Amino acid sequence: MENFVDTRELSPLVLAYVGDAYFHLFVRTRLLSLTHRIEKLHELSAQIVSASVQAEVYKKIEPRLTEDERAIFRRGRNAKSHAPRVATVAEYHASTGFEALLGELFLTNKIARLDEICEMALTEGGFLGGNF
Repeated sequence: MENFVDTRELSPLVLAYVGDAYFHLFVRTRLLSLTHRIEKLHELSAQIVSASVQAEVYKKIEPRLTEDERAIFRRGRNAKSHAPRVATVAEYHASTGFEALLGELFLTNKIARLDEICEMALTEGGFLGGNF
């Protein structure tokens, strides 16, 4: 399968928009192995996809990323945007960078690497094996 679009032409915020959607779906699907209770699924997924958790997880997985992946993260992190009240500006920008990386990987059809990074995020965040 070829790429959906030329990602160089997209705003990093558009990449983050796609990456956010992918990460939400990845997390929700992965959590089904832990519980089928909708309240718990919602609680856990909201926690994992929060800006503060994504920023912390990125710090942990950053050494295992390629230089190109780090560059995509920086492009997303440096994009002009407004942080919500539930996260610091630094956390929000870091989570935007993380989501931009995921969006880039999805839109360039690098699904194996995308899933590997998402899985790393869950593992490094302590979200696997019922460690909630």
